Amino acid sequence: MRTIKGPGLFLAQFIGTDAPFDSWHNITRWAADCGYAGVQVPTNDPRILDLDQAAASRDWCSEWAGKGSQNGVVVTELSTHLQGQLVAVHPAYDAMFDGFAAPAVRGNPKARQEWAMDQMRKALTASKHLGLTAMVTFSGALAWPYVYPWPQRPAGLVEEAFDELARRWRPLLDYADECGVDLCFEIHPGEDLHDGDTFEMFLERVDNHPRAKMLYDPSHYVLQQLDYLDHLDIYAERIGMFHVKDAEFNPTGRKGVYGGYQPWLKRAGRFRSPGDGQVDFGAIFSKFAAMDFDGWAVVEWECCLKHPEDGAREGAQFVKNHIIRVTEKAFDDFAAGATDRAANRALLGLER
Repeated sequence: MRTIKGPGLFLAQFIGTDAPFDSWHNITRWAADCGYAGVQVPTNDPRILDLDQAAASRDWCSEWAGKGSQNGVVVTELSTHLQGQLVAVHPAYDAMFDGFAAPAVRGNPKARQEWAMDQMRKALTASKHLGLTAMVTFSGALAWPYVYPWPQRPAGLVEEAFDELARRWRPLLDYADECGVDLCFEIHPGEDLHDGDTFEMFLERVDNHPRAKMLYDPSHYVLQQLDYLDHLDIYAERIGMFHVKDAEFNPTGRKGVYGGYQPWLKRAGRFRSPGDGQVDFGAIFSKFAAMDFDGWAVVEWECCLKHPEDGAREGAQFVKNHIIRVTEKAFDDFAAGATDRAANRALLGLER
């Protein structure tokens, strides 16, 4: 067994225009001051990470990561959520997702997809330069508008969508393998890979690619009413990353899983700061310890009530309190005796 690393912090929700959230130097000092040992880094904001430089130069990566280390944090993984989303976009979402892309390719879905795939390759190269072994992304979605089976879906519609999704991702998975990096899809509503069944449908189409892994975030499973502990047992070998994010689900006579088009504060399912929701993190950390997970516990802070800076500081301590330093010996070793084969055979009645 191995002790999970942590605490780490996903920086995406904190990057802003004001100090200390406006630069790599400032935000890493702030994260370390909050109690974090590592940071998960988005790749879409050059104030934090210049992806072109990172992909072009191992030396640049070493210097950049060194500045974070000097401030007290290491880089846990890179994130390509926004670029991954653009690998597959249903036309219904073109306008809403266009803002994730570079201005030069907006309004041009084909050019936007090519740009996104190039961004993915650059981020994988940067991960290799940084000596990282995992990178998180979204899968994008072609079938999501048809997630509810009404009107009835035409035969073959979902299969065609997943065939195309696999066709787009297969070369990126192959390149991830060249880089020695696992591509961890965050299993998330709004993505075609949003639960175990959809992940398996994708996995089958990419021939069980060894680099196709999951980012495990129990909050998304609470909101879907999926058994997040059983999920760990089923997919232990495919889970490559872990987000510590809490949630609660409180259905009423008026609303349930779909949320009634209400804002987050008024939904039955809401994201909460770590420890403020319903997720059984004690059980989750126990399972990660038992399954020999060799990764980080990374706080992704999202809460409809609490101030983010309070959530960040509390989250660091929350993870520290839940990390299980795994034992190197059994608790009953004190009562163990030396191995004596003859005595064992006698106890079994094999020798008299």
